[in-house]
Amino acid sequence: MLPESHSILNLLEGGFSQLKVLVIGDLMLDRYIHGEVERISPEAPVPVIRHAQRYERAGGAANVAMNLAGLGCQAFLAGFWGGDSEQAELAAILDRAGIDTVGVVTTSLPTISKTRIVGRMQQLLRLDIESRDTPPATEVQRLQERATELIAKVHAVILSDYAKGALSNTLCEIVIRAARLAGIPILADPKTPDFSKYNGVTTVCPNLGELAAATGIPAHRTEELLAAGQALVVEHDFKFLTVTMSEKGITVLRPPSPDSSGTYHSPARAREVFDVSGAGDTVIATLAACLASGLQIETAAEVANLAAGIVVSKAGTVPIAAHELVAALTPSSGLTASEKILDLERVKLRVAEWRASGETIVFTNGCFDLLHVGHITLLEDCRRFGSKLVLGLNADASVCRLKGPTRPIVNQGERARVMAALAAVDAVVLFEEDTPLELIRALKPNVLVKGGDYTVETVVGHEDVIAAGGRVEIVPTVEGFSTTNLVKKLTATTHNEEMLK
Repeated sequence: MLPESHSILNLLEGGFSQLKVLVIGDLMLDRYIHGEVERISPEAPVPVIRHAQRYERAGGAANVAMNLAGLGCQAFLAGFWGGDSEQAELAAILDRAGIDTVGVVTTSLPTISKTRIVGRMQQLLRLDIESRDTPPATEVQRLQERATELIAKVHAVILSDYAKGALSNTLCEIVIRAARLAGIPILADPKTPDFSKYNGVTTVCPNLGELAAATGIPAHRTEELLAAGQALVVEHDFKFLTVTMSEKGITVLRPPSPDSSGTYHSPARAREVFDVSGAGDTVIATLAACLASGLQIETAAEVANLAAGIVVSKAGTVPIAAHELVAALTPSSGLTASEKILDLERVKLRVAEWRASGETIVFTNGCFDLLHVGHITLLEDCRRFGSKLVLGLNADASVCRLKGPTRPIVNQGERARVMAALAAVDAVVLFEEDTPLELIRALKPNVLVKGGDYTVETVVGHEDVIAAGGRVEIVPTVEGFSTTNLVKKLTATTHNEEMLK
C-alpha cells in the first residue's frame, strides 16, 4: 500500500475536484486509423490497409490536460491551435472533458496533428501536420497575457514542452516568475537539452534519453547519469528532478546531503506494456495534482508510477481516470480497517469507481454483534459471488429496535472496526434504518446476499436489485452459531460463577 494512501483516496474521491491546474504548451490532435493488412500493393512494395476504425484523441499538452480532468481536477489549457478542422475536432474532445480552453490562442498556423496508421496493432506510418514557422508576435503576446492571467487563478502550472514553438524562452521565464511569486508548484516536461529554459521550476520531468541529452552522459550509465541529474538541480534552482525510467520506474533526485543520498526510487508496478505513448503526460499531470494538494514528492512519485502503469497497458494515447487509480489502490488486503469504513457519500463514490473498473459489487448486511463462525462463513460465501464486498452494518439505534434494549453488546464504532479488519470485506457503511433498503437503492449492487431461511422474494431490496439487472443469492446459516446463543452461554456462565462465590 502506498504511503499517505488515505489522503490519496480522499483526493481521488473528491479532493482533486477543488484543484485548478494550468497546462501551457504544444497542443496536438492524435488521429488513429486502424485496419487489417491482407496484401502488398502491386503499385509499390508497401502493405495495403483495409480501413476498419478511425478515432481522434487529444495529444501533447492537450493530453496532459485530459489526464488532469481524468483525475478530477479543473484543467485550464493555454497554447496555440489553428482555425481548421483539426482544431474543431480537438476542441470538441476537450469540451467533452470539461477542459477550459480560454488560454488557447487561434493562430494562422495549422493545428498540430499526428495521424498514425496501424495494421494488426503494428504502427506502419505516422503523418505529421505542423508548421516550422514561428507564430506572429501579436499571437505570442496574446498567449503570454492569457497564461499570466490564468496563473493567478490556479494551484499549479505545467509546462508541456514538445518543442513545437508554444513555449519560448521568454514565455517560460515569465510564467515561472509568476508561478513562484504566487507560491504554486510549476512542473516542466522538457524537449530541449538545455534545462536553463526551465530555471526555477519546482521540478523538471525528463526521461532517461532526455536527461542523457541534457548531461552528455549515455543513458545506460545510469548511476553516473543520475549523479549528473543531481548537479542539475543545484545549477538550475530546481527543488528536485523527477526522472521517468521506463520499466525501471521513477527516480526523484535532490542534492546529496550528510543525512541522505538525495535519491528516492519508485520501482515500476508490474503490468503488461501495450503502448507507452502518453505515459509521460500521465506522470507529470499526476505529479502536479499531488504536489498542489500538499502530498510529498515521494508519495506523488508513487502515485504517478501507478498511473503510468495503468495507461501503458492500453492502446494509443489514453489518459488516466480516477476510478482506475482507486481500484488499484483499494485491494481489500491493502487497506487498513479505518480506510474501509465509509459514510454513504464516500461508499457511493467508491462503488461507482469500482464498477467503472469492471468490478462486481456484492452487498450484504447485518448487526454483527459478537462476531462468530456463522458471520465469517457468510462473508466468505459473499466473496464467491463478486470481486468487491460492501457490508451494511446496523447502527446502534437500529440494533436496539430490532434486538431489544440490551443490545448491541458491542457499539457500532467497534463493530465497524472489527468487520472492516476482515480481508473478505472491502467497505463498511452504517445505516440507521431498520432495513438496508435505502442503502441498497443507493448502491445498486450486482449481487445481494442474505444468509438464513429466506427466499428471494422475502429479501429486502430484491426487487430493486433484480430490476437493475442484478441477482439475489441465499446462503445457508451455520447451525448452532448465533449471537443470541453466545449471549445465552455468556449469561449462563456468569450466573454459575456467581452461584459458586
